[in-house]
Amino acid sequence: MLGPRRFSDLRGSLPGISANVLTQRLEGLEAAGVLMRHKLPPPAATQVYELTEWGHESEPIFQALGRWAARSPAHDPSLPFSAVSLMLSLRTMFDARRAQGIEARIGFRLGDETFLGHVTPKSIGIIRGPLEGADVVFTGSAANIARAIYAGQPIDALETDGVLQIEGNRAVAEQFVSLFPLPPKVQRQP
Repeated sequence: MLGPRRFSDLRGSLPGISANVLTQRLEGLEAAGVLMRHKLPPPAATQVYELTEWGHESEPIFQALGRWAARSPAHDPSLPFSAVSLMLSLRTMFDARRAQGIEARIGFRLGDETFLGHVTPKSIGIIRGPLEGADVVFTGSAANIARAIYAGQPIDALETDGVLQIEGNRAVAEQFVSLFPLPPKVQRQP
């Protein structure tokens, strides 16, 4: 959903999956028309997988599943997940009602990957790429940034612990982390 990915990138984002199983799944998705495989032009000249236009249409389905899963009594927002999973979760959990009056560019530096988000009063768009023009940049692991956004841990405390770094407009950072409320948990049946 955030651009082409090499096989090694996909495998690295899916701990526990074997190369054979991932290859089979990618072949099946390609045969079904959900994604396509192609070679990037030089100097990269590497094979990548990318969603087709039809594949991109599935994002609302995955967003609905994500919101549904977050309601599980067993859901733990502090568990580790990949950089791409964090970016997709932000697009899923964004609450436009909380974003009234906000227009900001939010950068994310997650290891070797960088993403730039654009928040408006109606939406959040996120792309993979350079952080130019960001009002604030969050640097840390996806799990530690998620701790600020979903687990309600104060940014200052995460910075003191050395697991998060904020560059730029701190007020925008504080406002940003409040835009993604998790839905209420389902009560367990007796």
